[in-house]
Amino acid sequence: PYGEYQHKLAEYEQTLTEAMQHHYPFSKIEEKDLKEYQRHLKLRDEDIGEIDRRVLPPPISIDADPILDPDMGKADGIPKLSEIEFTSVKVDATGKIIDRPQGKADVFVEDLGNEVSLTMVKIPAGEFLMGPPTTEDQRCDAESPQHKVKVPDFYLGQTLVTQFQWQQLMGNHPSHFTGNGELPVEEVSWHDAREFCQKLSEHSQRAYRLPSEAEWEYACRAGTTTPFYFGETITGELANYNSNGIYGQGNKVKPREKTTPADEFPPNLFGLYDLHGNVWEWCLDHRHENYQQAPSDGSVWLTKDVSALRMLRGGSWNDIPLDCRSGCRNYGYPVDKDNSIGFRVVCEAPGFL
Repeated sequence: PYGEYQHKLAEYEQTLTEAMQHHYPFSKIEEKDLKEYQRHLKLRDEDIGEIDRRVLPPPISIDADPILDPDMGKADGIPKLSEIEFTSVKVDATGKIIDRPQGKADVFVEDLGNEVSLTMVKIPAGEFLMGPPTTEDQRCDAESPQHKVKVPDFYLGQTLVTQFQWQQLMGNHPSHFTGNGELPVEEVSWHDAREFCQKLSEHSQRAYRLPSEAEWEYACRAGTTTPFYFGETITGELANYNSNGIYGQGNKVKPREKTTPADEFPPNLFGLYDLHGNVWEWCLDHRHENYQQAPSDGSVWLTKDVSALRMLRGGSWNDIPLDCRSGCRNYGYPVDKDNSIGFRVVCEAPGFL
């Protein structure tokens, strides 16, 4: 254990030194990335204090990231959970709806002001196989090997972050598609999404962040093992994607060629909307070539490179069906902005009434 601890200290010092040589003083985003890497290594502030004093010129310090502050959520105003009911769907191999299962979920509502709110759904703890099986059509090497992941419970945005929600907290309007505030916000970088999480954390005094890849896929699948949470294929009746393409025995239909409101299609069995298509969703994880040595506890998977590519999941209005599968992985630079990229948020609040 002592040798492992020393190795982690050496890794942190090397990362800190390289980051400082690349750019110093650090931006707030770079400070957050370093803090996140420290958390990934499970090092306390007192563990790295001597390294910071030795490597960083005074009076530079790395402040605590409110997005990851474990004390958030312990203040007054902890929300009460309420139960919602919803109707999901299941399709056959041709995309025909064969069942409409009923579901229930615990949620809380985050008041953002001016009658704008954000609904957070409790995702129950569980274990699942991350990545598609080898028999899944059009799977790729980046989605292998399929591996078992145990995920603790957490709270995930019922929908993608909308333009109304973004405008209320951030005070600007970056999206390409306009005319309806219930459309998902897009043209936002990974850094922009992190800044939204920070403002939401400060507003609510609860810890908000982007999901890990494992959390995202676990929530998307909602207990299913098929390419899509509703079955073996995807249809224009159930999702917004480039429907000029087909998957399996599905059919072509005229594509919408734009985003749609974030709750327009039937939810999955956890009560979550729009996990297939509409806009890609930023995750916290750095890009890895495949799942070799991936975490098995649902945690964020990082590298030493604070400017690494970040993962995207879910597909978009502009993507063919294969890119919208539950197990599909994409990535982008953290500064990338596009009208096909948005996000949803995770809350790590430790307790509820």
